[in-house]
Amino acid sequence: MGLRELLIPREKIFFQLLEEESKNVLAGAMAFSELIQNFDQLADKRNRIKDIEHHGDEIVHSIYDRLVKTFITPIDREDISKLASLYDDVLDYIYAVVNRLYLYEVDSSTEPMRRFADLVLKSVREIDFAFASIQKIKASEIETRCNEVDTLENEADVVLNESVAALFKTNDAISIIKFKEIYELMETITDKCEDVVQVIRDIILEYS
Repeated sequence: MGLRELLIPREKIFFQLLEEESKNVLAGAMAFSELIQNFDQLADKRNRIKDIEHHGDEIVHSIYDRLVKTFITPIDREDISKLASLYDDVLDYIYAVVNRLYLYEVDSSTEPMRRFADLVLKSVREIDFAFASIQKIKASEIETRCNEVDTLENEADVVLNESVAALFKTNDAISIIKFKEIYELMETITDKCEDVVQVIRDIILEYS
């Protein structure tokens, strides 16, 4: 039985909730990018991203609650749970970066930070397109989006290697420790995006 036959109207709420989560993560990625590109009002922007992250937690809890109460789901309940959890990780790491910037009293963004933020936003946009295509079973469209996320993650690996290498050419031990941690967290966001698209790929392979 294909995915179309498994779609029961009353259970499409799962797709709606996943798309709601995707839009919320996109809002977080946009706020993150804006913060990095325009490095001001850090405390206020940190609070804004924390609110977005908290709303994401609420969406995920709603998904879990419905999974417990629903006998038939449109796709495997484990896949729904994985998607919700892994995409929530993206927001968690975005907030983790912003929190470090605030706690470490970073006063300006660096070129690697701006590159990472751009890669994160592009990755999340691609995933948002993929999420919107899951219910419609647009396998070729989804694969294109997923491949782009893979490419962006590879670019983030390069940025991490270059930025950490540049750090160790300086003599400021505190800056090395501080910025190395921030860069590694930013690269991890793209890793989490890649984890999300792998689950999306698995769903399409299983049900298309």
